[in-house]
Amino acid sequence: MKLAAGRFIWLALLIFLSWKIIMKNKIVLVSTSIMMLLVGGCSTVFKHDADAVESSANKAVSTGQATAEDHVHSAMSLKQLEAENARLARENAELSRESQAARASTGSGDGDLLPPNAKPGECYARVLTPAKYSTKTERVEKKPASFRLQVIPPKYTWVEEKVLVKEPGEKLNVVPATYRWEDTKILVKEASEKIVTVPAKYKTVSEKILVKPAYSTWKKGKGPIQKVDNATGEIMCLVEVPAEYKTVVREVLVTPPTTKKVQIPAEYKIVKKRVLAEPEKVVKVAIPAEYRTVKVKKVLEPAKEKRIDVPAVFATVKKRTKVSDSSLEWKPILCETNTTPNVIRRIQQALRKAGFNPGDSDGKIGSQTMSALSAYQKRKGLASGQITMETLKALGVSY
Repeated sequence: MKLAAGRFIWLALLIFLSWKIIMKNKIVLVSTSIMMLLVGGCSTVFKHDADAVESSANKAVSTGQATAEDHVHSAMSLKQLEAENARLARENAELSRESQAARASTGSGDGDLLPPNAKPGECYARVLTPAKYSTKTERVEKKPASFRLQVIPPKYTWVEEKVLVKEPGEKLNVVPATYRWEDTKILVKEASEKIVTVPAKYKTVSEKILVKPAYSTWKKGKGPIQKVDNATGEIMCLVEVPAEYKTVVREVLVTPPTTKKVQIPAEYKIVKKRVLAEPEKVVKVAIPAEYRTVKVKKVLEPAKEKRIDVPAVFATVKKRTKVSDSSLEWKPILCETNTTPNVIRRIQQALRKAGFNPGDSDGKIGSQTMSALSAYQKRKGLASGQITMETLKALGVSY
């Protein structure tokens, strides 16, 4: 669809150029130029388009010639013809430059009629390589720096002020006498002393008394080192018997009985007594002045103006600059010669995986598959119009 639209644009351009040539009374071979510009990889596709272009161009030539002749014979004088010839010469030079530029952009030489460096078994077609752009981010001043004046209104405050209502004065007050109760201590019984007997103190002690002193005695023995009685033939041993003691408990006097003097304190009684605390007197009492509080509104700060600086406003703008123009180039493509339904099916699956809807994966190139392919090529910035090898590479499909 994009390729057909491109052919239509070139067709319209060539018709316009043909009309300008006719107006200058210049006859050119339009049909040959049209055929050279619309040549593609398959001649059967473009033959119908070339015939249509040639027919339209011939019709425009005949119409333009009739219009030019009528105009010359009816309106132009000799001086006007000279001026018109000069103008036509300038336009002819301009037209020549435009034609050269058009041939340069589309490739009008004999070498462009066939794809260069073609390989056997491969199909080629002229596809539209999109223009290349570079995007730069620029900081643009959207609004310059300025200032604004802000009027600050005056500030008021309410102040409370005292107003004298009654002058100060004085009065005499009689203060009666005051009394207080005091506690008075009265002696009831004088201090004395008495003698008290302190009993004797004893302690219990234990004593060890000898009951039987130690002594030595002979006892029968069994060993050969003891003494042998020659009369009886027995062995006798001399044994030491220890002394015997008895423990006796008894009380021992520690402190003998004595007497001591004990002091008996005096006895007192508390009696309450009414005593004059302060005598009666006359006191002058000052009567203070009386004031009333009144609210008064006073200026705290006068009105003033304030200059507020407004900074400049900047915006970040993405500027898109064309690096190269779009052009028609020979590209290797898939055609019936070098493709199979399996390859088409894998292309459809790859398009669906990339987020495009090619329709059913039936291995056939339908309108929905081509629409999805064109959308994919446009997004990726690839040459569009045919199934090019660079598109297969981008999709990750091998054939």
